[in-house]
Amino acid sequence: MSMLAEWWPFDGFAWPWLLLALPLPLLVRLLWPPRAATEAALRVPWGARLRQVAAGASGPARGHGPLWLAGAAWALLCVAAARPQQWGPPVVPPQTARGMMMALDLSGSMGEEDMELGGRPVDRLTAARAVLADFLQRRTGDRVGLIVFGDRAFVLAPLTADLASVRQQLGDAVIGLAGRATALGDAIALAVKRLQDAPAAERVLIVLTDGVNTAGVLDPDKAARIARDAGVRIYPIAFGGEGAAVSVFGFRLPLGGGDEVDEAGLARIAQLTGGRFFRARATDELAAAYAAIDRLEPVAQAGQAVRPRIERYPLPLAAALGLGLLALAWRRGRA
Repeated sequence: MSMLAEWWPFDGFAWPWLLLALPLPLLVRLLWPPRAATEAALRVPWGARLRQVAAGASGPARGHGPLWLAGAAWALLCVAAARPQQWGPPVVPPQTARGMMMALDLSGSMGEEDMELGGRPVDRLTAARAVLADFLQRRTGDRVGLIVFGDRAFVLAPLTADLASVRQQLGDAVIGLAGRATALGDAIALAVKRLQDAPAAERVLIVLTDGVNTAGVLDPDKAARIARDAGVRIYPIAFGGEGAAVSVFGFRLPLGGGDEVDEAGLARIAQLTGGRFFRARATDELAAAYAAIDRLEPVAQAGQAVRPRIERYPLPLAAALGLGLLALAWRRGRA
């Protein structure tokens, strides 16, 4: 069976019932054999000699070649009419990826060392970058972009499926890159603009901030209404502890100076746009917030692979035409 599969190029036929026409020429010959005319059209004295010559021309030496070629051509025509097909390579149907923008606060307060990472104190930005990098690792299949904001909002990475480049841009983000204030409203508006090309039901914005809106030209509530009208769901995360602290005899004592977080305003933005508000005072709480978003906005799974059928009838059709022409040339050469 394996040897047959090596030379037989087809996996099946779309219309196999047409193969029943293969013995049709033989049946026609058997049911309606050729008969000589009962009356001669022209009487000549050498008629017997002509019949001998005609019988010699149609004998085995001169007629079997074209007959065999014609039979093979008919068989190939029947095979072509039955539409032989072959399975193509598996094809995974394309999936509509989610368009997701991440807005990261780079204001001066993100430098407060009130977080822990791996058992050691770190600033808020370092903790946020570690959690965001892990979150990006699980978003394979989505198009993700990165916005940073301070005095103004800037696109650090446009929407792209190359998540490695987004992680690289995230690692290069430093405090004060966009200024030391907090233009939250401008960041939301810029994200909405960048998400316009994404599918209407798959537009998501995650905002991580540790302060209140203190800069920019657009109020966060107005920006949230724009996002709602554009179909963008916003997941605000209020991040940060109680400000900087110092360790004394194993105890962490706050030093103050931390900015207040506008929890009420962020919760209002989430409610208005159909998202969800999160409060994270520690690194593990921030990781839990991103894990919850990962469940709320699951990655689109690839569809079931399909194997298309490829039409292979041109091959036997071309062979049939070639044999038919060869049979005609044979008869002409023997004429």
